[in-house]
Amino acid sequence: MNITKATYIISNPDLSACPKPDRPEYAFIGRSNVGKSSLINMLTGMKNLAKTSGTPGKTQLINHFFVESKEKDLSPITQWYLVDLPGYGFAKVSVSKRKAWEKMISEYVRFRENLVNLFVLVDARHTPQQLDLDFVNKLGEWQVPFCIVFTKSDKETQKVVSSHVKKFAEAMKRTWVELPPIFTTSAEKRTGRDGLLKLIEEMNKESGDKFKHLGE
Repeated sequence: MNITKATYIISNPDLSACPKPDRPEYAFIGRSNVGKSSLINMLTGMKNLAKTSGTPGKTQLINHFFVESKEKDLSPITQWYLVDLPGYGFAKVSVSKRKAWEKMISEYVRFRENLVNLFVLVDARHTPQQLDLDFVNKLGEWQVPFCIVFTKSDKETQKVVSSHVKKFAEAMKRTWVELPPIFTTSAEKRTGRDGLLKLIEEMNKESGDKFKHLGE
């Protein structure tokens, strides 16, 4: 897949204010400071598309980006949405703010009609965190399709990263019969980019015209 265009559209605090659900949509979520914005910029090839920050909780709204891509140079253009969601976890915000985020995220992932897949980002530097496991288990209860994307793989040795990925998969197997697709990435080294874009390309093909009537 070659991404030919990626532009910011809108940020909003409510599902009802999202763009019309007339094309495939892919959202990215994870613990605060897991590297969502950096991964999005790496995937699109646009350094400053999503705003990065070293401060956990910087992303506080549902952020939509419009993307155009081609399978090959002469292929027709495919249009889709990419979404940067607020991080879950231990950002320094009030209890009321955190509950508002949780409600916003829950409503979005459960009821966004054209959401094809949710990419759940997990920090590859750490052993399995209960917060991440609880979140993916909740997605299972809600029957939301998702993938696991380990980020920051360049910050540890390959041996350590592989161990953490294996332990996370083993922890999931306690409650899951079948595991979702798992990717390992590095925004700095662009590791995992081709695999993620290939998956999105395949999902776009499967979606076809499925969502067009939703925007009418």
